[in-house]
Amino acid sequence: MTRILHFADAHIDIATNGRHDAQTGLSVRMQDFLKSMDTIVDTAIAEKVDMVLFAGDAYKDRTPVPTFQREWGRRIVRLSQAGIPTLLLVGNHDLSPALGRAHAMQEFETLPVPHVQVASKPRFFSSHDLENLPIQIMALPWVSRSGLMAVQSAQAQPPAQDVVKVYDELENRLHDLMEVWFNEQVDDRFPVILAAHASVQGATYGGERAVMLGADLVLSGSLVKDPRLSYTALGHIHKAQDLNKGIQPPVIYPGSIERVDFGEAHDDKFFVIADVQKGRDTQVEWHKLNGRRFVDCTLRATAPEDLTAGLLDALPPQDQLNEAVVRLVVEYQVEWEPLLDERVIREYAKDAFEFHLVRRPQREARIRLPNNQTISSLTAFDLLDVYWRSLNAAQSDADELQSLARQVIGTVSGMSNEEAEA
Repeated sequence: MTRILHFADAHIDIATNGRHDAQTGLSVRMQDFLKSMDTIVDTAIAEKVDMVLFAGDAYKDRTPVPTFQREWGRRIVRLSQAGIPTLLLVGNHDLSPALGRAHAMQEFETLPVPHVQVASKPRFFSSHDLENLPIQIMALPWVSRSGLMAVQSAQAQPPAQDVVKVYDELENRLHDLMEVWFNEQVDDRFPVILAAHASVQGATYGGERAVMLGADLVLSGSLVKDPRLSYTALGHIHKAQDLNKGIQPPVIYPGSIERVDFGEAHDDKFFVIADVQKGRDTQVEWHKLNGRRFVDCTLRATAPEDLTAGLLDALPPQDQLNEAVVRLVVEYQVEWEPLLDERVIREYAKDAFEFHLVRRPQREARIRLPNNQTISSLTAFDLLDVYWRSLNAAQSDADELQSLARQVIGTVSGMSNEEAEA
């Protein structure tokens, strides 16, 4: 049996805003991501796993600054020093679109770091390649059209004009490539693992849509659920899920290691340990990461009374806001703006790590006329009455305004109030 720790989508530099730690100078939010990384590395060492498989996206983009590379490198080197074979897949955020340019994890290919390998292009890893572990891995890092063509020496193929056709062709070639691996390179004595950084049909997206780069190649379910596989380790989608739940092979997105934004406020974060053995069902353990909490609340105010109190009621108890990233969205009629006491709300949320109050004042797009009436059929006073009601004015105020309007119109036109209204 081989124990594999599988995680993905670290994005350790994706959240650099907010306050900084005085001792390290690093963003506190970045430290949240690094703490999750430390938990993963600590678990790999404590559990004495046989291998660590990272399914892509170490950073938020292809040009990480040296500080982030240093922090990522420190944690990967810990795995190396512990003698744990580690395979790093290159994700779309790690890969430069320019042919020949280095990817974000190139230092682990350029420098001979013991026990650490990088898959920057589709490749079959035999048991021998993996330090004689009794497993085999079909590695599919983020697949670009040019990258796959290069692997298959198919540059002479004319490019498809339709993007959909291009990706259909790419998936067909991936199927063909995997069949070659199954037929010509797989050793039947050992289980086969598919490791891929890609979208898969039927997967549920999390909040990563806002940070995705470029178009997606979407793999079919038949490819990742091939019964000849013992486990499919995926990265790229931030929501943790098993796309083949209860059936072999497990097809696992562990999700990102820390919440990226409010789109992931309600998503728990995980890494996975899978026990893989030839001839037996793969067993999967989900390990929850205790990242920073996000609290996302919305209030759609329906009355002006107690607007501030309604906002406080929309928030959880104060102890649940402690050190959380909090967003409170409020929708209200624009004329109620003076009734919103932001000072009281911010005092209530003072122990939050970050607090965002998002105001969304609503305006009536147009004045609606009574049913079965047109503007031409209404007098000026009828139209004014419609206008007062559109402002939700109290009846007494509307009557007083209407009376003042009669006086103004009468004064200007030299008519009495009764004549003006007629």
